[in-house]
Amino acid sequence: MSANSRPAYLVSGVCCSTEEAVLRKSLDRSLGTGRYAYNPVSCELRVETGISPDRVMESLHAAGFSGKPKGRAEKADPFLQRHAQGVAAGAAGLLGLAGLAVVGGASRVLLGAAILVGGWRILRRALGSIRMRTLDMNVLICLAVAGALAIGRWEEGAAVIVLFAVSLMLESYSGTRTRRALRSLMSLSPDTAAVMSDGGETVMPAANVRPGALIIVRPGERVPLDGIVAGGHSTVDEAPVTGESARVSKGAGDTVYAGSLNGTGSLRLRTTCEAGESTIARILLLVEEAQERRAPVQKSVDRFARAYTPAVLILAVLVALLPPALLGASSETWLYRSLVLLVIACPCALVIATPVAFVSALTNAARSGVLIKGGTHIEALARVSTLALDKTGTLTTGTPSVTDVLPLDSHTRGQVLAIVAALERDSEHHLAGAALRASESAPSSDVVPAVEGFEALPGRGVRGTIGGSTYYLGNRALSREAGFLTTDVEAALNRFESEGKTTVLLGTEGIPLGVVAFRDGLRHGGRETIDALRAEGIRRVVMLSGDHESAARAVGAEFGIDEVRAGLLPADKVEEIGRLKRDGGIVGMVGDGINDAPALAAASVGIAMGIAGSDAALDTADVVLMSDNLGHLPYLFGLSKSTLRIVWQNITLALAVKLAVVILALTGSATLWTAILSDDGAALAVILNALRVLAYSRPAVDILRENRYI
Repeated sequence: MSANSRPAYLVSGVCCSTEEAVLRKSLDRSLGTGRYAYNPVSCELRVETGISPDRVMESLHAAGFSGKPKGRAEKADPFLQRHAQGVAAGAAGLLGLAGLAVVGGASRVLLGAAILVGGWRILRRALGSIRMRTLDMNVLICLAVAGALAIGRWEEGAAVIVLFAVSLMLESYSGTRTRRALRSLMSLSPDTAAVMSDGGETVMPAANVRPGALIIVRPGERVPLDGIVAGGHSTVDEAPVTGESARVSKGAGDTVYAGSLNGTGSLRLRTTCEAGESTIARILLLVEEAQERRAPVQKSVDRFARAYTPAVLILAVLVALLPPALLGASSETWLYRSLVLLVIACPCALVIATPVAFVSALTNAARSGVLIKGGTHIEALARVSTLALDKTGTLTTGTPSVTDVLPLDSHTRGQVLAIVAALERDSEHHLAGAALRASESAPSSDVVPAVEGFEALPGRGVRGTIGGSTYYLGNRALSREAGFLTTDVEAALNRFESEGKTTVLLGTEGIPLGVVAFRDGLRHGGRETIDALRAEGIRRVVMLSGDHESAARAVGAEFGIDEVRAGLLPADKVEEIGRLKRDGGIVGMVGDGINDAPALAAASVGIAMGIAGSDAALDTADVVLMSDNLGHLPYLFGLSKSTLRIVWQNITLALAVKLAVVILALTGSATLWTAILSDDGAALAVILNALRVLAYSRPAVDILRENRYI
């Protein structure tokens, strides 16, 4: 059973990795390890079928959290339930201000009320943490407040609770914002679809429409489901899926994605999948799952936080006990200083310094038609120094056309094209389609003959029998084997190849019949993209091609690529990736997603491009560019570098603030006010700084020029 079919629950109240650890401990104890999956981005918990909802809720409550079945829409919750943390923090703040404004017993009553209103959730989570035998920030805050009350510092105890409640509210809202930014993609797909049948047109929920149904999408409407155009013609804005704002013409046989905006024409679509399996739904799911693949820097911060908190707690205990015991110092003074250390031991700002930035980056990329499979790949992208690119289908359009036909042995151009088309009709080679199109469009096209005994000759070409004679079509090696690679023919091949064209030679036993030259269109904005990549810190750009040397070098020169490796089989590309890794640095590989799969897997980061709707590429690549626009590559590397830079800014800020307050606490210069304001201020600063990643943008390289040929 797929993860998607498991019962799902939305968990509320988990604000950071330390609280997530408490939640997982409770789930492990109650449900069993491996019987659930929790996603910290969507706050979604999926459990194995058969586990009762009551058992799930008991596990959540035992850890101090709450939840509900995912089927209950979030918007259906009452206002007070949706904004409980904000309301509690606001009410506690007002009570605290009122307590400061009065004197005597009334002051303590109001301050106590502020502590109860703002702190009951914190106490609940602290008790859950204690039950799980885990030390988290809620326990530390409760200890600090209890200590403040014990020594008569009611106003400072209330301040700690109120400010900490505000901090939790901000963390909750920041998580909600990143989740909403991501889920806004899904909201682009309409909830209903107009289904056509013999009985007319029926509007029904998109979730109930089965694959193969015929739906109609009118002008200005959004497409509810992935489908293939069965009738009509229009232009469609596919930006939600591909990130490309330019409208794309769609006619019979073309694929249209859910979430796309239809233009001025009506389209009849034959649906190809259910709503939950559409391309945009898979993108959303994969981006949510990506957060579980944490970057090395995020794992390091989490490990540091787990060690930091108990270390500062031990220091606080020593500060409270040793000076009075050894030096006869004031117990109340040093207890107060230890309480300040307890507050600053809370790792809030530190543990949220990285995940908010990485989730914002994943969301930003998804909205731009770029799918990154996890924070670990964002960090790797930021460190890439060498980039390898496939040629055919990546740097070129992958749709070659015939440019030259050189008939030999008294054959005509039409005869040569007809025989080539016959031999290529059953071939899977990327030049086959170009040969067939050229034959069909020839002014005086000959009838394409039937082929018997067709045989593909891997790495060389094809062979087949026509009218009792055996014909060969392929490269120099095959021509040499068949005995028709003459000096004159080789000179013609050299001439075409020096112009950057790919050639095939047609012949029969010992007799050359013709040479056909092909040329592939270059991707838009290629050289500008390479220049922009260098500006983003890519020091070495290498082309890996299976084409012959001269054609590959011509493309490399056109794009301004540093090194060209030609004549490579898939296994050779893997070896080249290994060699580039041994030369030093992190290696990225850009390919078309399927043919280059081994090299993409061998690279430090594999980037598949131009494969919107391809299940295989969505499932296997580290990064997927949904469109075939090379101009998205500089954006991708720029986003990753900006994200990592912001992460390190956050870590530096959080650690600097905590170190400063620890020093001030030990010298007696810091108060509980100072500690909680510093901690909350740092938390707010890193959240706002991390959310800047959501706004990151880099104009794609100009792609509005026509295709160019070498």
